[in-house]
Amino acid sequence: MLIKSRRLRGFLRTLASVLTTLFGLLLVTFIISRMLPADPVLAIVGDHATEDYVARVREELGLNKPILVQFWIYFTHVIQGDLGQSIRTSQPIAHELMNVFPATLELATLGTIIGIILGIPLGVLAAVRKDTMVDHVVRFLGLVGYSVPIFWLGLMGLLVFYAKLDWLPGPGRLDFGYEDMITPVTGLMTVDTLIAGDMDLFKNALGHLILPASLLGYFSLAYISRMTRSLMLGQLSQEYILTARVKGVSEARIIWKHAMGNILVPLITVIALSYGNLLEGSVLTETVFAWRGLGLYITDSIFGQDMPAVMGGTIVVGAIFIVINMLTDVAYRLLDPRAK
Repeated sequence: MLIKSRRLRGFLRTLASVLTTLFGLLLVTFIISRMLPADPVLAIVGDHATEDYVARVREELGLNKPILVQFWIYFTHVIQGDLGQSIRTSQPIAHELMNVFPATLELATLGTIIGIILGIPLGVLAAVRKDTMVDHVVRFLGLVGYSVPIFWLGLMGLLVFYAKLDWLPGPGRLDFGYEDMITPVTGLMTVDTLIAGDMDLFKNALGHLILPASLLGYFSLAYISRMTRSLMLGQLSQEYILTARVKGVSEARIIWKHAMGNILVPLITVIALSYGNLLEGSVLTETVFAWRGLGLYITDSIFGQDMPAVMGGTIVVGAIFIVINMLTDVAYRLLDPRAK
């Protein structure tokens, strides 16, 4: 009974934390949108509309009401799943976000997988071979990944692999002639083409995905390898590692079982943060590759002064980080008995 009571209190604390965070996100996003100089009414009616028409539209949108009343109206709509209508397209924002988010999910997920598969072994290798040429090369690769603008890498990638060598397709998620040949099911182009059973479309979608995902994977690799190296160095200097070596335990077992087991929990946080950053921070990559995802949608909305769409996209990004943090906490409890 005591354990169940503790679990219930823990669940209620988590739920209260999530709801408070979401409410704070909504409040901050709403306040910032009202502080910007862009007038959403003028963006709808144009600069040449009469004052009477502008006033009527402002009243219809509820923008003539006190700010607290406006926020309460917006809050009640959001908790019902209504993010409003886009000024540019007059379409429900929630529907548009559902259409563009799978493209970002597909891109960021593959980028994170690349970062994990390459970044963790490189970070471990750099820690084990500290201050050797291998360590210097891995640290240099990480430094380049942090320092070089990702949009420049994207342009160079298109120039080399698309324009010069013709090894990979160009921007977009499919070639122009293929865009209307696939019926969206999941929104993940590689998955939808497999569901359709069209291998030519699948190869085309995969070809378009490789270059932008590799760039994001390199960015993720730089972060994950650097943090893995730091965490591993902290463990390799511990006394239990020296004790294991004295007892004759193999070096591979020491590294991949003992040391890796102790850095696994903080490493999950590193991977989760990297994944979250790719989900919400791939704006430049999506812009360079004309990848119709969440980042490009928010960017286009900003340039179009479509503040309801910007607010909706911001809320989705915040919700993504909240979900990732919750999943990270669950992983903690599964991997570390002390967290229970």
